[in-house]
Amino acid sequence: MEKILYPLWKPAAQDADAFRQALLELAPALEQAGARGLRLAVADTAVAAGEGLRQAKLCDACDGLLSVWLDSNIYRAPIEAVFADHCDHFHAYLVTESAPLVNQQPLGERMAGWTQVVFLERPSGMSEVDWLTVWQGSHTPVAIETQSNFAYRQNVVVRTLSEGAPVIHAIVEESFPEAALASPHAFYDARSDEDLQARLGKMIESCARFIDFERLNVSPMSEYLLRAI
Repeated sequence: MEKILYPLWKPAAQDADAFRQALLELAPALEQAGARGLRLAVADTAVAAGEGLRQAKLCDACDGLLSVWLDSNIYRAPIEAVFADHCDHFHAYLVTESAPLVNQQPLGERMAGWTQVVFLERPSGMSEVDWLTVWQGSHTPVAIETQSNFAYRQNVVVRTLSEGAPVIHAIVEESFPEAALASPHAFYDARSDEDLQARLGKMIESCARFIDFERLNVSPMSEYLLRAI
């Protein structure tokens, strides 16, 4: 089985909540088209308080992220036919998923909290082996220790499946409590200002080893599990 991530851009005339609702209603058709698993994240009004967290330094900020599990990516055409007309445009990335933190959530309902979707580009001059060793090897425990995250999926891009897609080497899906949208203390699970500064400093120092802060996207999104694998 393979996982495909689809960053989605909504039609200009459609608001974020209408875009979300239209995509949610596609779940039965996506299953009929062959999806073994489905998850949807959308930058809707429920995450408006996190606007200050948004960054778009790698490409235009997407409005949604659709996760699809298929027996093989060669069978993706019927899947894409279901949602293509509901987007201004989309891209497709074949990924491998590592999930250091797994969260159980109800099917079809908005997940409590929110999900931070991050697009990463491997720093120039850093080998893939070294990059993954730092990120998945030594950084992951730091991310879990210093933040209030309760779900964490690291998607390494195997290859791009759509023509003209931005170069992205990884896509992160990381979930946080609702309060973390607007509160750094809640984001870092900090008990005091001193604790916040210590946690923030440790996190930034670790991230700087494998992330180019001028080459990434960050988008707060609402998340829905539509079909479990």
